[in-house]
Amino acid sequence: MPTLTLTAKRQATFPLETCKSLGLKPGDTVELEARDEDAGRVWVLRPRPSRARRWVGSLAAYGGVAPDHSLAAVRESITAARKRERAA
Repeated sequence: MPTLTLTAKRQATFPLETCKSLGLKPGDTVELEARDEDAGRVWVLRPRPSRARRWVGSLAAYGGVAPDHSLAAVRESITAARKRERAA
């Protein structure tokens, strides 16, 4: 029987076979349900359906051209901002 071990932060790592049988991937959410049975309390794990993220990309129309996030572009942006501060 697979077992879980909690860390000091109460985090647990699920065994691979448990994740495969539940169809879980990194970032998925699991619901825990407590049930009182004849043998005592039983916990049921159930994968929670992921919500549709319709908001992802919704601001693209307002952004124009995608910004350049390279280190050179960041340094250039910082230099330009410093020049504007000095001019003000």
